[in-house]
Amino acid sequence: MANYILQKLPEGMKEGEKVVYPKMQTYTLHDYETVLKHMHTYAANISEGTMRAVLEALTETMKSWMPLGHSIKIDGLGVFSLTLGFDTSTPQEKAIAKKKGQNDGEKDEPKTKNRHVCIKGINFKPDAKLLTEMNKETTFDKTETDVVVPKKGTLSRSERLARAKAVIEKNGYMTLTDYVQATGLSRTGASLDLKAIVADPTTGIATRGSHSHKVWVIKK
Repeated sequence: MANYILQKLPEGMKEGEKVVYPKMQTYTLHDYETVLKHMHTYAANISEGTMRAVLEALTETMKSWMPLGHSIKIDGLGVFSLTLGFDTSTPQEKAIAKKKGQNDGEKDEPKTKNRHVCIKGINFKPDAKLLTEMNKETTFDKTETDVVVPKKGTLSRSERLARAKAVIEKNGYMTLTDYVQATGLSRTGASLDLKAIVADPTTGIATRGSHSHKVWVIKK
């Protein structure tokens, strides 16, 4: 049985009545070796070495073909496609981000050419059959008595960073929900704050995974 909490969208995210949605509670991040061991239990006649080679071949295929504009479809699993964005590590983008920070509420895009675009993440759309089969085998239990309502954060950046590191040191990693609960930021605010933290090499924090599976860890 899996657990979830009920959470409301923060103010300003949607007009009218606040929307309540279930949020999965994630407690463990299975690393590469653990995944291989789990896979081997379902296909004991195939060696872990062979499984490792297949996963590495898939990774290399994605690295080679997806940047050329191709999506990757695996029947029974889903479709992988790239997400693009502006490279915030370049001096030009850092200057733009700083300017936006000094002018809160600025909505106009910078009137500049030749901005550096890079790969920001990978979208994953699961196969409908996979979701159906998982739902047949899974039940969910609510862990919180009340609905969680994200509040506007009042902590300084250094305080938020200290809390993030405390969560990571305790659990080995940190989810977006963990950061929201630790800092009081909305999910949108927390996501933007974490992007800035990761972009700053002095914070010592990096990301692993993507989208709903993204976590934050101490950089090694």
